[in-house]
Amino acid sequence: MDRKEFIEQLRRYHKGSISRRHFLGVTGLGTATAVLAASVPHLMTGRRAYAAGELGDQVNLTTWPDYHEPKNFEKFTAETGVKVNITVFGSNEEMFAKLKAGGTGWDVLVPTNYTIETYVSEDMFEPLDAAMLPNYAPQSYTDPRFTEPGTVGGKLYAVHKDWGTTGYVINSAKVTDKPTSWKEFWDLTNSKYQGRTMVHDYQLTTIGNALKYFGYSFNSNDEKELADAEKLLLDSKPNLFAINSDYKPSLINGDAYMSVCWTGDGKQLQKTDPAFQYILGKEGGEIWADFYAVPKGAPHRAAAYALIDFLLEPKVNADEVLFHGYPVADKRVIDLLPKEIIEDPILYPAAELLAPLEFGAAATLTNPARAEIMARFKSA
Repeated sequence: MDRKEFIEQLRRYHKGSISRRHFLGVTGLGTATAVLAASVPHLMTGRRAYAAGELGDQVNLTTWPDYHEPKNFEKFTAETGVKVNITVFGSNEEMFAKLKAGGTGWDVLVPTNYTIETYVSEDMFEPLDAAMLPNYAPQSYTDPRFTEPGTVGGKLYAVHKDWGTTGYVINSAKVTDKPTSWKEFWDLTNSKYQGRTMVHDYQLTTIGNALKYFGYSFNSNDEKELADAEKLLLDSKPNLFAINSDYKPSLINGDAYMSVCWTGDGKQLQKTDPAFQYILGKEGGEIWADFYAVPKGAPHRAAAYALIDFLLEPKVNADEVLFHGYPVADKRVIDLLPKEIIEDPILYPAAELLAPLEFGAAATLTNPARAEIMARFKSA
């Protein structure tokens, strides 16, 4: 098939006049992907058509709280007949343990960068067939740091969703002495604002930001440094309002004044009340990226690929950003976002604030010492 004939078939496919199965049969999707990437990348953004019943009637997505525009799932169901069932978790560790135990029925998972290597080493993810994801365009991403964790051993296992930072949020109407560092955050927790601070139910960020109090690496697995962080956590435990990754309700109703916080939650809180301020501690902390992956043995595999591809479509992805408030690295999506989003210091912080931040390391997920510290902290 020559290029002209292929483009004609592609246009028919995007118009919905032929099914995906027919398109694959007459063109060969591997050839299609190569031609698209090299010659007509703009056509990759078209909405895919599916034959009736081809994808089944449901797909199971495991993700994070308030992380998707619900109307996009309604659109996906309207276009494909596939209902999206959502399971929400508060930590990568919990997500990993549940999947490892088996029997989840999950089809699409949203893991964070530092966990992907471990999932792959445990044979829990399938390599992705990029040919089934025509909206995935790695050449459109602005920084390889946000895509590289998805490739392990030269194989693609996960495609980039969005990225962000982990800082803290304060209610400036209540917290009048604004902390600018993690040291000040913890010191105020243990003094003036006792009973008003929340931390994540998530060892990476809670232990990591306790480590930053002492100027240690966010990812430290050093025995002495972890002991220092544990002492700070145990000393702080009686002065906390709660340990909970779903911290927004308590902040909004006024029970809590400060919390460890992710980018998007900081943005959503600020939309609710401008008194909420999101801050990156000057010592550093975490920068992270989230991905879409398909677990091995996914019961609705075709629907999983269809959902991921749908969510990667630039217009759909832009609507996601406007809802959840997390930045993206896909230039096609960035070009669709309003100026106030691109210039928002919460979503796209200044370079000097990003410079000291660290990506989470795989070794923190599998270190039993960290898991034990978190368990002792929670039970104290």
